[in-house]
Amino acid sequence: MNQLPKRPANYVPLSPVGFLPRANAVYGDRLSVIYGRVRFTWSETYRRCRSFASALLALGIRRGDVVSVLAPNVPAMYEMHFAVPMAGAVLNTINTRLDANAVATILRHSEAKLFFVDYDCVRLAGDALRLLAAEAGRHVPLVAVIDDIDAPTGVRLGELEYEGLVAHGDAEAELPPLADEWDAVTLNYTSGTTSAPKGVVYSHRGAYLSTTSLLLQWGVGTEPVYLWTLPMFHCNGWTFTWGMAARGGVNVCIRDARAADIYRAIARHRVTHMCCAPVVFSILLEGDDATSSKRQLEAPVHVLTGGAPPPAALLERVERIGFRVTHAYGLTEATGPALACEWRDQWDRLPLPERARLKARQGVSVLSLADADVKNADTMASVPRDGKTLGEIVLRGSSVMKGYLNNPKANEEAFRGGWFLTGDVGVVHEDGYIEIKDRSKDVIISGGENICSKEVEEVLFRHPAVADAAVVAMPHPRWGETPCAFVVARDKAARVSEDDVLAFCSKRMARFMVPKKVVVMEALPRNGLGKVEKVKLREVARKLAPTVTAQKPKGKTTTVGGRRDEQQVAHVMAVSRL
Repeated sequence: MNQLPKRPANYVPLSPVGFLPRANAVYGDRLSVIYGRVRFTWSETYRRCRSFASALLALGIRRGDVVSVLAPNVPAMYEMHFAVPMAGAVLNTINTRLDANAVATILRHSEAKLFFVDYDCVRLAGDALRLLAAEAGRHVPLVAVIDDIDAPTGVRLGELEYEGLVAHGDAEAELPPLADEWDAVTLNYTSGTTSAPKGVVYSHRGAYLSTTSLLLQWGVGTEPVYLWTLPMFHCNGWTFTWGMAARGGVNVCIRDARAADIYRAIARHRVTHMCCAPVVFSILLEGDDATSSKRQLEAPVHVLTGGAPPPAALLERVERIGFRVTHAYGLTEATGPALACEWRDQWDRLPLPERARLKARQGVSVLSLADADVKNADTMASVPRDGKTLGEIVLRGSSVMKGYLNNPKANEEAFRGGWFLTGDVGVVHEDGYIEIKDRSKDVIISGGENICSKEVEEVLFRHPAVADAAVVAMPHPRWGETPCAFVVARDKAARVSEDDVLAFCSKRMARFMVPKKVVVMEALPRNGLGKVEKVKLREVARKLAPTVTAQKPKGKTTTVGGRRDEQQVAHVMAVSRL
């Protein structure tokens, strides 16, 4: 039986790009994209993608070439997820919140042949290109602007423009077939929160399997209305760029994840699904619209969230509004989500705080993985299912990246013993559900005791006057290191003092876990993906660390914007603005 050959009728390379021609055939007359006043059907999106793919071939793009794009969630960004691999090329989506040096670094490392730039990112792109041009012998990619399709601006950077390329392309042109499902489909760069950004290569096979497994595991039915609050540049929108074509969904595109825009889109288009980082919950609760925290949705909106583990208290608040949250855990190297907190019917009978606590767990492996576990990083033995023993989260399966581009050292460190090592610390509960506790670099070791910063943050988020919080290690002359808490007040009227926060914590956690210092900030420093930049906070904590073991005077609060410890406070302020 093993001698039976593969045939065109029974073997087709797996690729998420194949969801688009099916959407054209099955959902052709249904809406595919909404952006301002712009509306496209799936048949129109299909033809636009084919036309653009033929235009790329006419520009000399060939198999394996990298096409980079710097743009928010606009129709062109969505279409490129199909059109670029249709031409045999590799799509590289760049974070719009990076600085010019970081953008130049990505263009240099990826050796991009073509660079598409949203009209609102022209200055940033121009600065990055000038940095490249200043390097002797450095190739600078061909540049094209993506003008606003709803309200054209006329802004240009070079002679090419996206809509012009679509208009001059040929939707009937022959496009190169996919020869190998192991070929690269996209190139994504890590956020660099714990190390320098690395280029993560996804295969067509991995992206296809990740897309289908997430749709099934999240229970996405046909014709969903999906609001793009998650940037498409982040792990290709956790593969839902392709997933919406698979389900004949509507892609509601908005340029910015502002509270007023999100609530308006939900009401106007009857949104059913969205993905976001936990920071978006804070935007929805405390955002631009002063009444947003008091809103009640007319119909439930299903939300898949990932990133840093959201505090249970935050999940409880957004659930009360009408958002139905599923928590996932993932990373760029896993093609987005790798674990999902699959809900069990019996949990519906639990009180809301208990449901929120369960939802804060990261859960079980997505279907595209062969396995996920928590192991002792030294012995590679699995930790017991006691919800207490810490270990490193490891993954194995087809949705794990092909590897890091041109980085053999990083690949050797990441893959060991048949597993991919995530660098994240977690535990396994008795029911087999995994819960992330920290990044390995964020575990605080105080006097020989391991303290998970997430557990301390969970308590801080329950403080009625605290809107945001982060905990990092602070050097200590006696204990080695102790927790240092950074908090943001819920509003200007909320008064947060160090003594109040410490008293609150002392009643709710072991003494050794209580922060030794509390810093009140106007805002926590976050990177372009909304993740708290703990590297910067650790630097602040290092400068604020005690040099003797004398007790701190009571009633004194290190407050950003105050007059106490002016040099240290000024440093904190500078970091918070970075």
